[in-house]
Amino acid sequence: MLPVTRYRPQRFVRLPDRARRAISGSGPPTAPIGLRSQPSRVDDLTAHAALGLALRIGESMLAVGASAADVTATVLRVAAAHGLTACQVDVTFTSLTISYDRDDALPLTVMRIVHTRGMDYTRLQGVTDLAREVGAGDLDLEEAHRRLDRVVAAPHPYRRRIHALGWSGVAGAVGFLLGGGWLVALVAALTTASIEQVMRALDRRGLPLFFQQAVGAAVATGVAVLLVVFDVGVRSSLVVAAGIVVLLAGLSLVGAAEDAISGFPVTAAARAFEVLTLTAGIVVGIAGVLDLAQRAGVPLALVDPSHADVPSAVALAAAAGIAGFWALASYARPRGVAVATAAGALSWAVSSAAGSLGAGPAVASAAGALLVGFCGEALTGRLRIPPLLVAVCGIVPLLPGLAIYQGLFAIVVDADVPGGLDALVGAAAIGLGLAAGVTLGEHLGRPLSREHDRFDRRVRLRATTTD
Repeated sequence: MLPVTRYRPQRFVRLPDRARRAISGSGPPTAPIGLRSQPSRVDDLTAHAALGLALRIGESMLAVGASAADVTATVLRVAAAHGLTACQVDVTFTSLTISYDRDDALPLTVMRIVHTRGMDYTRLQGVTDLAREVGAGDLDLEEAHRRLDRVVAAPHPYRRRIHALGWSGVAGAVGFLLGGGWLVALVAALTTASIEQVMRALDRRGLPLFFQQAVGAAVATGVAVLLVVFDVGVRSSLVVAAGIVVLLAGLSLVGAAEDAISGFPVTAAARAFEVLTLTAGIVVGIAGVLDLAQRAGVPLALVDPSHADVPSAVALAAAAGIAGFWALASYARPRGVAVATAAGALSWAVSSAAGSLGAGPAVASAAGALLVGFCGEALTGRLRIPPLLVAVCGIVPLLPGLAIYQGLFAIVVDADVPGGLDALVGAAAIGLGLAAGVTLGEHLGRPLSREHDRFDRRVRLRATTTD
């Protein structure tokens, strides 16, 4: 006897297939991963020369303070200009590696180590201009190498005395900004000049930067203690605060925040650790001298800057002077110094306006940094000025030098640990607000920048998700 087959309508038979089609994805993957390499269209000799040029440009940018995202995009742009479109770039704090992957031959991988670091905006602009010309196809490899040799080997645009004058000018302008007057500004400028000479001598002898920061902070605090001992009518705490701002301004706080937000956690962690280490050096130097002064019975006192009556015009001019002198000390050209001066005034004006509306110090500082970061990214390409110059110089007037000294003074001299920790946490919040504000402003202004091309977008995708 044959089995009885039960009739099932066709629509019920196809129901699982319809449900599967309704819930299954049909689009491409969220991000291209594991793509197969393509055959090479460039001979080995040209590929080696192009990789060498790209690496030299990237190393030069890292050495003068550029962010990992900008370096990666520039290296990819230079390599692609010579037909190397399948490159992988890895940037760390001290090295740069690039690999050219190809299907029909072994990959080419080269690496360079970043031996020195420092702020030099003239060299940064020269390297950036060269990379832009190479990316546009205006230079062949040999000419590009010769041009790069001239850029990195060129002498500084200013004499050593002008460079030292920049550091002293920063400290003197900080003295005015904090309400110290001419005498405080003069003493702060002379103290900073001494700090710069001492740190330069220690650097020539190979002393690590941590100890250089500690010695610099100790010199500033020691001068303040001597002013108290000899009963000089100068608010000594403002002299220390001016020295701290100068020491803090050289740290890569903005670079650490930008690398972290842009998807370069390894480089960001290294930069952040360097910032913490060098800031700890400042803390050690100040705390050591304050402890010795207290044990010696020196009657130290702390000035509250909230009671300082600084006219708005004086404060604005001082903020502009801080940024301009910092740009001068970082070897910026006259046009860059002028733009940095305007950036300092802008950041201070916005921060003061936000504070008058009820914003806290961290939020007000972040507001000023955000506008500076936006303007720097959107406008400096047309002025041929590195955006980093505007970002760093613009936030120098907002650095929390006096807040750090207040916290350490409260802990060491007044034995007020909770109050001192509150002041130090507030200073850290201002620093984070400055870094985050600058980075967000640069992100908002990047679509208006000349460098916003497919290589820049490819690098920035590292920090996004496309689910």
